[in-house]
Amino acid sequence: MAHEIGRGESTVPRRSMPLPDPFYYLNNFRTVISSLEQRYAKLLCPEEREFIAHFGALPQASCALLVRMVMRARVFFRGSRLRYSEIGEISSAAAPLVEAGWIDECPVLDVDQLQRLLTKAELLHYFGLPRQYLKFKKPDLVACLRTQHPASKPFSAWCKESSECVYRLNVAPLCERLRLMFFGNFHQDWTEFVLTDLGLFTYEKVPAPLHSLAFRTRAHVDAFQQLHRGREWLDAGTELDEVRAAIPPPIIDCDWLEDCRQKMLYQTARAYEQRGDMNTASAMYLQCTHRDARVRRIRLLERAHQCEEARDLCLAAMRDPLNEAERQQIQRLLPRLDRKLGISSNKKSGRPAVSAFEMLLDRPAAEYAIEHVVRDRLAQQAEMHSTVHYVENGLVNSLFGLLCWKAIFAAIPGAFFHDFQYGPADLSSGHFFQRRSGEFAECFAELDSDRYRETIWRNFAVKSAVQSPFVTWGLLNEKLLGWALRCLPAAHLRLWFEWIVRDVRMNRAGFPDLVQFWPHERRYRMVEVKGPGDRLQDNQRRLLEFCASHQMPVSVCYVRWRPD
Repeated sequence: MAHEIGRGESTVPRRSMPLPDPFYYLNNFRTVISSLEQRYAKLLCPEEREFIAHFGALPQASCALLVRMVMRARVFFRGSRLRYSEIGEISSAAAPLVEAGWIDECPVLDVDQLQRLLTKAELLHYFGLPRQYLKFKKPDLVACLRTQHPASKPFSAWCKESSECVYRLNVAPLCERLRLMFFGNFHQDWTEFVLTDLGLFTYEKVPAPLHSLAFRTRAHVDAFQQLHRGREWLDAGTELDEVRAAIPPPIIDCDWLEDCRQKMLYQTARAYEQRGDMNTASAMYLQCTHRDARVRRIRLLERAHQCEEARDLCLAAMRDPLNEAERQQIQRLLPRLDRKLGISSNKKSGRPAVSAFEMLLDRPAAEYAIEHVVRDRLAQQAEMHSTVHYVENGLVNSLFGLLCWKAIFAAIPGAFFHDFQYGPADLSSGHFFQRRSGEFAECFAELDSDRYRETIWRNFAVKSAVQSPFVTWGLLNEKLLGWALRCLPAAHLRLWFEWIVRDVRMNRAGFPDLVQFWPHERRYRMVEVKGPGDRLQDNQRRLLEFCASHQMPVSVCYVRWRPD
């Protein structure tokens, strides 16, 4: 889903106040289950309904203890480590949870589970190991114990001298399922509430009645669970045939969920390829619509010396490329396949030339960022006539995000599921622009007059520090924004913005490192900096060539060190 695009660079820490309610985390958990009851009442399974009903009847201290355990993202807990002033005596709070079967006060543990609860010193003590084991690192010590003690036992059997109680959280999978259902993605967790309560994150407020349902059927929930489990298995190195068998069948009535499934197919195929099973990988790529699958299959066909089939697939891709990235890779593959097949081609690439210049510098004595070194040198050379800034992807994307705020956050079906989204759920899908073409057309139309400047300034003031997939609040200030709006022509902004929406996932990156403004002349130059031995990445080359084809002032600065 779209949330997998990073948000860190658009975050501005705000001064936070301590949370006044000690049960803030419990209130947040209740918000989740209340939302799920309201939105997914018909989709909840009996186990989920029973949990929600019983949770509401438990004493507050017991509810708080359970939520504390759920939010610590583990299964086993030492009672002595569960110390919370608002909860009080842990065994009393735990008793109703034990009775409900939600936690186990006498679980059996193997050595791996036990060692996560004990320090190295405690392992040495409870296992009565001789002094020679003192020199062992904990992982090596655990490896020895695993071999010597393969059985599982209760904590009291492992640590006979201890009177401590260890708890196992039995409802962890159920609560994880509730979390996934609420957020509708794999990566957001309970900390979203805390960070929002502390004022560290602020999200755009889309009215709750305009929220969409991430899941419309129980089959959607189950498929999402399968994908989540498969992803965990893939990360854990589970046998690939088992991972592949767990991928659900095509999901024809939920676009974003099918996008998740296609990504899982692609990742599994890549794992087969890396393992050396090219036949299975190629077969999976064939049934996969992921943006990179076709190129991977062409490369496998070439490696298998099936060059004619690979070339046919290249030609099909050239006629209807999925995106600019695929077109670029096909343009690189096709001439090589032609040479292998003895096919002569007189076609020239037709790629526009990108301006470049060299800069000879003394090698810095201390640690440095090469972009900052070039920025400072350009500023020195220009003296008072220009201003140079390190902006990389931040500036143009921020201008786009500020102008098109209402289009980006338009509450169209399938875009917003809850109050903690930094952008729409379909942001990285291939349908993001098409689904909002009317809203974007209105935003881009403002570039025909001075209205776009007013909109950008207004959103800069009103939306300050609100999470956005495009706006880098830590970069922007009034001076930089003023120079940008004075020196960057509206026609160039339109070209960049149209480039971004053409393929959000790939085209929001690759912008040059530096921007140089000549405010009095109302002109600019963008400079991509490459240190010795560095070269342009594919996305950078695509963007630079796009800019050059429209006579936009972009250059590449190649740095060389003066001989010592």
